[in-house]
Amino acid sequence: MAAKVFESIGKFGLALAVAGGVVNSALYNVDAGHRAVIFDRFRGVQDIVVGEGTHFLIPWVQKPIIFDCRSRPRNVPVITGSKDLQNVNITLRILFRPVASQLPRIFTSIGEDYDERVLPSITTEILKSVVARFDAGELITQRELVSRQVSDDLTERAATFGLILDDVSLTHLTFGKEFTEAVEAKQVAQQEAERARFVVEKAEQQKKAAIISAEGDSKAAELIANSLATAGDGLIELRKLEAAEDIAYQLARSRNITYLPAGQSVLLQLPQ
Repeated sequence: MAAKVFESIGKFGLALAVAGGVVNSALYNVDAGHRAVIFDRFRGVQDIVVGEGTHFLIPWVQKPIIFDCRSRPRNVPVITGSKDLQNVNITLRILFRPVASQLPRIFTSIGEDYDERVLPSITTEILKSVVARFDAGELITQRELVSRQVSDDLTERAATFGLILDDVSLTHLTFGKEFTEAVEAKQVAQQEAERARFVVEKAEQQKKAAIISAEGDSKAAELIANSLATAGDGLIELRKLEAAEDIAYQLARSRNITYLPAGQSVLLQLPQ
């Protein structure tokens, strides 16, 4: 009797384990920000896109392919030429994500690694097309315009593959060695020209100051001559008295000055 009970329990446990395995294989989860495409072994890729949550499928017949639909960054470096035939090194940063409703077509025509297959090729194509419209100087002075043109063209091109570009920006822009050296030489020449112009302007100012000073001296001499002609020697005597007064005032303030009586040649009375 006990053996039959244990045998029944064993069969029930085995059936429960098999049923649990079947149910577990028939369930799959789609995480937040993801979508699933169902591949059926008999009917191929289904047109239905499965959203987030836990879902059922037919075990061994259907298979879920999970896609990340959140925005992801990617840097694409490109070497191209400008309008004036200068080599330009550009790095483009792209935030991209797939259009959820077009995931079956993306999986069928491109594959799960759609970003590896599509983004480098279309980015190189668009960058070469846009950069060729500008010369090297315009790429620097009109960088915002270049970035906007690249963004518009690349967004339109990516839409044909079922991709959305949330942001496109130029993060790196450099030129060849020859162009960089030419720019540096031009900057040095401009600095030298500015320095030479400053020296010329300084000399002009000094010249004007010397002329003004000479004119002032000439005017002062003329005024003095007129005063002498009018007042005679009285003006000279007045200037002498003013100078003597100033000298006496300065000597009176000095502690190193000793006054001696008139007619006495030495400070102490010593025998002659």
